[in-house]
Amino acid sequence: MHTLTVHSASGAYDVLVGDGVVAHLAEQLRAIAGGHVWRAVMITDEHVYARHGNRVFGEMGDTDARICTIPAGERSKNMHTVYDLITQMLEARCDRHTIVVAFGGGVVGDVAGFVAATYMRGIPYVHVPTTILAHDSSVGGKVGINHPLAKNVIGAFYPPRAVVYDTSFLHTLPDREVRSGLAEVIKHGLIADASFVEWCIAHMDALRACHREHMAKALHRGMAIKAGIVSADEREQGNRAVLNLGHTIGHALEAVSQYVRWTHGEAISIGMCGSARIAHAMGLCAWDVVTRTEEVLRAAHLPTTLPVDVATNDVIEAMQRDKKFHNGNAVFVLPVRIGSVTIVRNVPMHIVVRCLHELQGGQTA
Repeated sequence: MHTLTVHSASGAYDVLVGDGVVAHLAEQLRAIAGGHVWRAVMITDEHVYARHGNRVFGEMGDTDARICTIPAGERSKNMHTVYDLITQMLEARCDRHTIVVAFGGGVVGDVAGFVAATYMRGIPYVHVPTTILAHDSSVGGKVGINHPLAKNVIGAFYPPRAVVYDTSFLHTLPDREVRSGLAEVIKHGLIADASFVEWCIAHMDALRACHREHMAKALHRGMAIKAGIVSADEREQGNRAVLNLGHTIGHALEAVSQYVRWTHGEAISIGMCGSARIAHAMGLCAWDVVTRTEEVLRAAHLPTTLPVDVATNDVIEAMQRDKKFHNGNAVFVLPVRIGSVTIVRNVPMHIVVRCLHELQGGQTA
């Protein structure tokens, strides 16, 4: 079992990573409840519950628990889902001492965390991630839902009280979900650890096969990078924004496709390639940063180009509605070299448009 600690304004919380660590769930809930009998609500999606629900429910200990399921997928990140969950919790007489267990991937974690942040002005919650992608979203305390016009614009900073990340759940993931999750793993290396990027390339076959030891090492390293960044800047007032590498374009792609065409990781993969091209166009990095970025993402079988049927004007319009668009300026996280990025708050839109067209044509320097 790997462990790490994330610091937040409301206190530090532990992240447990490893095969079988869900056995520690009751222990974590007991600690949050101060040793008393606790009430809990497990929020999960229908697919995760069908595969693993009984196992996790059995690990919740001697508790008065309720299970609430939501439809799987990004389209569940909406106000209707939140309202329905809160209604169920009110009907079950959940109070301010109830603990929410967010059992699932990034969508479940975002929705359940938002419910916890808003129910009776805030109740504790615990993440039990089931996807590779959730290694990113479960750490840092960003919770929220989508608006039809923009992704994640309704939300809060509300950290969990613990993260219990049992890697045995990953072995039932479809291949596409594995690839999608690896995009965020690679992202952490591109931001802060060039040697980790090289390690990922060298061990990509094992990572795509969800080899236990290699995956545990990759997830722990990715989460450690993020934990260090968010502990220093919890509310994204400064350097935490570097974690948005690829997200300015990626979130726009998700929005214009109504969250259907690409998984989150696929959209972020295209976005990271676009960010590398923008950085090169602005003279911030050498061309080999573009080629190396594309190489590691292609090794994970992730998309590195933008389909020609995507209207770049629609992407730009969606980008301008995103929370990373500030005072009329496009804000991008751009690579300086592999393992190092910078935040640029005034990227000229003509460069963004040009690089989007390059992504469609596969243009090289």
